[in-house]
Amino acid sequence: MDGTLLEILARWAHLLGALVWIGHNYATAVNRPRYAPLDPTDLADPDSPRQQALLAREHGTFRYASLVVLGSGLLILWHRGWLLDALTLRGSLAPLGVGMWLGMLMVANLWLVLWPNQKRVLGFVRAPLDARLRASRITFLSARVNTLLSIPVVFFMAAGVHGLSLFG
Repeated sequence: MDGTLLEILARWAHLLGALVWIGHNYATAVNRPRYAPLDPTDLADPDSPRQQALLAREHGTFRYASLVVLGSGLLILWHRGWLLDALTLRGSLAPLGVGMWLGMLMVANLWLVLWPNQKRVLGFVRAPLDARLRASRITFLSARVNTLLSIPVVFFMAAGVHGLSLFG
């Protein structure tokens, strides 16, 4: 595959994946602006309306979009020969690198904190009711962390390309 075509496809994958992933974070923040604790009855019956609403809303698209964003971003940097300098925050690629590190922190938070707890809340992983209720709070807070981190990620990613004079 031609190098230019590879980068164009990677950039589109990066952009579309980011729209899905970050868009999901923002939509969740708008739809649930504050934490509403689950009641034990919300999770006791898997056929309860609240449990069914949680299951209907939950899907893997946004989680896998995070991997598309990470993979395509790393591919773009590698293809341009910028990966090492961005990873080590060297020179003019330091802002881009900061955005990349924050993005990797967001991916780790999603896959290692949010998703394991979400699986408990949704009943995909068996857990006692009190653990599921506690996991609900952790899931909420973890999602908020990613939503808040997405703001500096977008800033540093854009500054890496469009704002180099700010960091020169």
